[in-house]
Amino acid sequence: MVSVLVRNWWAFVARGVLAVLFGLIALLLPGATMLSLVLVFAVYALADGVFAIISAVKAAKHGERWSFLALEGVIGILLGALAATFPAMTIAVFIALIAAWALITGCLMLAAAFELDGDHGRWWLVLGGVASIAYGALLVIAPLIGALVLTWWIGAYALVFGVSMLILAFKLKAKVHALTGA
Repeated sequence: MVSVLVRNWWAFVARGVLAVLFGLIALLLPGATMLSLVLVFAVYALADGVFAIISAVKAAKHGERWSFLALEGVIGILLGALAATFPAMTIAVFIALIAAWALITGCLMLAAAFELDGDHGRWWLVLGGVASIAYGALLVIAPLIGALVLTWWIGAYALVFGVSMLILAFKLKAKVHALTGA
């Protein structure tokens, strides 16, 4: 496997460069990044819906069950069309889901913390629960800031990932000569 990676070191350069570019765009143009992610999701949902309907038609022709595939396809097409038509609403729904998740898990963590003995890490669970509740509350109070911060986190991740891929690529490239005997 190492020899395959060494011979294809350039693929890691491509991944790294693309990730760094995406990360910079996400950090410098977060609004455009959010919109782009919504539109990519919309295209994906539309395409997935179309392929699900094609699968349903093929299944029906062969006398197989097809209704759930057709329903999946219709829902995918509808959600994709809604996301493309109302990208701001899609972002708001996404942020609301994350806020609800953070609030619910935070409350459950607090409840679980008080069932633990104090010497089993109760206060760390309390800290995690309080942090989740605070994060969820902040997303409810200021959802656009939450979306902006999520975009920044994605950008930061992409930069770290991209740089690590570039470092790996150049370490692999240095091994090319050893592998080929040159």
